[in-house]
Amino acid sequence: MRKHTIRPTMQTMMRSAALYAVALVAIGVFPASAATLMRTIDVKASPSAVWSMIGPFCAIKDWLPPVGACIEDGKTPPTRTLVTKDGKAAFVETQIARDDAEYSYSYAFISSPLPVTNYKSTIKVTAKGDGFSTVTWTGSYTPDQGKEKAASEALNGVYEAGLAEIKARLVK
Repeated sequence: MRKHTIRPTMQTMMRSAALYAVALVAIGVFPASAATLMRTIDVKASPSAVWSMIGPFCAIKDWLPPVGACIEDGKTPPTRTLVTKDGKAAFVETQIARDDAEYSYSYAFISSPLPVTNYKSTIKVTAKGDGFSTVTWTGSYTPDQGKEKAASEALNGVYEAGLAEIKARLVK
């Protein structure tokens, strides 16, 4: 007796995928889409001067207003725990890349009270000329379903507050 294998045609697979998508819509399940953000600020200081202030992984406690404490684990790559000034929230972040020569580091959330997953971020300082530098803070994340606006507002607020504080500290 000869065995027969059933191989779905491309048309059958496309029809199955379409039915699956319709079923997800019908039950109200939508895949969350990734979001990105980028904020920059120009400061009157050399990149090395800016980096000396913001480059150490736990220096964020000095220039991000909501952060009251930063505890670094001392490992490589480092993980930091940021605790808000009111003590009500904590963020655990791990450094995923660092380039001191290029004045940048990247990190990812391990845990966070924000309604996001897959959060990754990079802080970078570049020379602008005439004694100025540009600080660029970028991030990507997936907002929790139904919390897109809250996630965007929270992260944009954090980025703007942090960059404004960096500028204010370099004016002094």
